[in-house]
Amino acid sequence: MNEGQPQEQRWLLLIHQLPSKPAYFRVKIWRRLQGIGALAVKSTVYALPANAEMQEDFEWLLKEIVAGGGEAMMCEARLVDGLSDAQVRALFDAARDADYAGVAGEARELAAAIGADATSEKDAEARSQLGRLRKRLAEVVTIDFFGASVRLTAEGLIAELEAQIAKDDGMTDEPKKAADPAELKGRIWVTRRDVHVDRIACSWLIRRFIDADAIIRFVAGKGYVPKEGELRFDMFEGEITHEGDRCSFEVLLARAAINDPALQAIAEIVHDIDLKDNKFGREEATGIASLIAGIAMANKSDEQRIAQGAPVFDNLYQYFGKKRG
Repeated sequence: MNEGQPQEQRWLLLIHQLPSKPAYFRVKIWRRLQGIGALAVKSTVYALPANAEMQEDFEWLLKEIVAGGGEAMMCEARLVDGLSDAQVRALFDAARDADYAGVAGEARELAAAIGADATSEKDAEARSQLGRLRKRLAEVVTIDFFGASVRLTAEGLIAELEAQIAKDDGMTDEPKKAADPAELKGRIWVTRRDVHVDRIACSWLIRRFIDADAIIRFVAGKGYVPKEGELRFDMFEGEITHEGDRCSFEVLLARAAINDPALQAIAEIVHDIDLKDNKFGREEATGIASLIAGIAMANKSDEQRIAQGAPVFDNLYQYFGKKRG
């Protein structure tokens, strides 16, 4: 069940026209727009969610445009036709996902470099690069207004890099152990709204193999404060979420101590779809990705998406079980 209905979204629009010269001024304004996370809805129209902080960002930029010889105006708008609020939010998420994917790609490259040539000089360089990546990630987080999903992947990879470097320095953390199955029963499970493959698969796993009567709630991904008895999954700072290069389904499977080859095969498919890194090269991933995308497009309700997605994973489970047999 959803916790309340989302409020009507209001948007700030900055409509501007820049002088053709000097060229550096146009580049400067473009970079400023990127820096505050504004989305281009038309060539000279940029949008931000309407709040006091975003309005101040646009006001400063408006003054800068006018001072540089351009023209600009700002207005608050409600979308009536054409693009829907959900579509604009999806565009913001896509832009941030691209930013997070860039951070994740660099983190993977750095992890591979450390593993291939672990020297004290290389470790010092790696720590410097890791600090830069962590700073870049923090910058993206500040303009991630709606909780883009690839943030979890980037966070997990950087956390794994930090653990890897700490291990090389002789500082090791205790690995997370499998949970007592009884501790996972009778809990309220919480995840972000607008579920897609990882959250749909996790919900199926919870109700199919962990707790058939599990209550699953769908909440805003950003700023949610958990209540007593709740377990957050596939959420930033969640109890069960991405760890290193593993998606939430993989982490949940390990935490629940379920050793089932058919479920491991499903975990590999979910990983390849969710992280888009083709780590396991599962040939089934493309078809399942299309099925899940179709379910998400046809069903706005998160419970409906999970209900429609469950037979997909049921059939996969039967297929891999019989295939192994």
